[in-house]
Amino acid sequence: MYRLCIAVITALLLSTTTQARDNIQTYSIEEALNANSGKSRLGDRVKFYFADQTYGSASRKFGEYRTNKKTNALNKSDAEACRWVFLSALLALRDRAIKEGANAVVNIRSNYKNQIFASRTEYQCGAGSIMAGVALVADLVELK
Repeated sequence: MYRLCIAVITALLLSTTTQARDNIQTYSIEEALNANSGKSRLGDRVKFYFADQTYGSASRKFGEYRTNKKTNALNKSDAEACRWVFLSALLALRDRAIKEGANAVVNIRSNYKNQIFASRTEYQCGAGSIMAGVALVADLVELK
């Protein structure tokens, strides 16, 4: 009986471990901004510039800031969960920009698991069975 219990517990533990996943994928920034009322939720008080997009002259620099957001991925597709958490990460950067007195977030790059990915059109997201996450790093500036 004792051996049977150990075998069952071991099988359950192994099956849970084999189901764990962390798929790092790239998704469209534009699609994420168009989903979940993203653009309207971000507002127009702070402008966003991804990777090496040109943004004009900065009259003041506030430094580099990071955000790492997670969301529940249960009963959602990876893409849906990733769009949601990407917007959450942008909202965090926007709020920090406002707090610091900046009016733009520039040089936005994905930084999932400390691996920089810079793109004007895509971001990276790690999606698993239970959670999805987006990490971003960016500079806050005041544009003239």
